Amino acid sequence: MFLPLAVAVFAGLGLVPKLAGAPQPVTLPAAGGVTIYADAYDAAAPSAPVILLFHQAGSSKDEYATIAPRLVQLGYSALAIDQRSGGDLYGPNETVKALGKSSDDYRAALPDMDAALSWAKKNHPRSPIYAWGSSYSAALVFAFAAKHPHDVKAVLAFSPNEYIEQDKMLVRSAAHRLHCPVFLDSAADPNEERDAKTILDAVASSDKVVYVPQHGVHGSSTLRDDRDPDGAAENWDAVTRFLAHVTETLRQG
Repeated sequence: MFLPLAVAVFAGLGLVPKLAGAPQPVTLPAAGGVTIYADAYDAAAPSAPVILLFHQAGSSKDEYATIAPRLVQLGYSALAIDQRSGGDLYGPNETVKALGKSSDDYRAALPDMDAALSWAKKNHPRSPIYAWGSSYSAALVFAFAAKHPHDVKAVLAFSPNEYIEQDKMLVRSAAHRLHCPVFLDSAADPNEERDAKTILDAVASSDKVVYVPQHGVHGSSTLRDDRDPDGAAENWDAVTRFLAHVTETLRQG
């Protein structure tokens, strides 16, 4: 009885604290006058690293509804956005809904990623920023990080490939310019494993790893128990080790 009563009292005073790992809806101004809808997840430490979470094709920020709270538990803040190229795979894409349609050109999401970076720099000025992509955004995240080499301190790409029809060298070209730590994860599929290895070979950084899971599915869904019940735990172990390594490397300067 105590906890509900306490919450009721604090609610009456307008002082209810945020639940740990609970999303806070935010909107971001992006190029072209587009409003980007997003969920912010805050870690306890104000200077905790911020992970920018970008979804796969036909998807939305809800792709990370179970992933982002886990990142908060690990000590990271996160921002998951609805890109203008997406859909309702995990939940409604509010950006696409407001625009009336999804963009057919994946590159249209790059300004949305820039908006996420601007938000992170403004709201977490003392925090290092990591970029995380899933499927098509795992391709774009290389171009994004190459464009912002002083801001993006690490890249995580889940099922990356040269998905950009208008530029089939975009990922490898950008990878040649990346000198930050890079983590690649693929489904347990020979084609995805081959594609990830090809991109890894192009990354200029020596601090890079490709994780080939025994059990895995396409994109960031590989970390969701509902999509990858046999492999989510092993993929989380690999991601957790990489994030801890990056954070310690930055701490040591």
